[in-house]
Amino acid sequence: MNKKKIIVTGGDGRFAKVLKNAQLGLNLIFPTKTQLNIIKISSIENYIKKHKPRYLIHCAALSRPMNIHDKNISKSIDINIIGTANIVKACSDFNVKLIYFSTGYVYPGLKGNYKETDGVLPINNYAWSKLGGECSVAMYKNSLILRITMCEKPFIHKKAFYDIETNFIYQEDVAKIIPKIIDETGIINVGGKTQSVYNFVRASNKDIKKTSGKKLFPPRPSMNISKFKKL
Repeated sequence: MNKKKIIVTGGDGRFAKVLKNAQLGLNLIFPTKTQLNIIKISSIENYIKKHKPRYLIHCAALSRPMNIHDKNISKSIDINIIGTANIVKACSDFNVKLIYFSTGYVYPGLKGNYKETDGVLPINNYAWSKLGGECSVAMYKNSLILRITMCEKPFIHKKAFYDIETNFIYQEDVAKIIPKIIDETGIINVGGKTQSVYNFVRASNKDIKKTSGKKLFPPRPSMNISKFKKL
């Protein structure tokens, strides 16, 4: 597997930079937006034809600031839904294994411990846009959907939610598991142990301050990660 080419979309994005430094022993290719434009299917097809990858990890997405998905719905749809659908079309045409980065926020977030088979009800427009991407990916059986709630290390905010329980995991830890799950298919919840965002951050940053997230998020968007742990 290590010698097989893997295209990583969003090649100049935050997670791609972590992958570049992770020294995973994988043959990773990181196209820029100019080299591979997910809005233009011809751009995707031409890049795949040129490099002939075995896998494509689709990280290119519109994420922060979260309210941009309310202020600019067209951009959110173009990048996260239509762009992902274009990626699926191209991967399907060239039989490239697709790994799609979704979000744990597709679950309702009220009861917590959501399994991959539980119903979804995205908590905001960002999550709706990622679920829109999931719909096209799920049509392609040679694919893997990762529902993740990951963040940068160090944590970029000065305050963390003490009343929101989730499964935050640092990008570096997600990078390490890529070689272990790249050949899986279907949907996998990926994350750390269930705990408040504050407790998660405080383990590496004792100066983090507490704040409430109840006005922004439902209280328990945590996932059941037993499937992930088995892998």
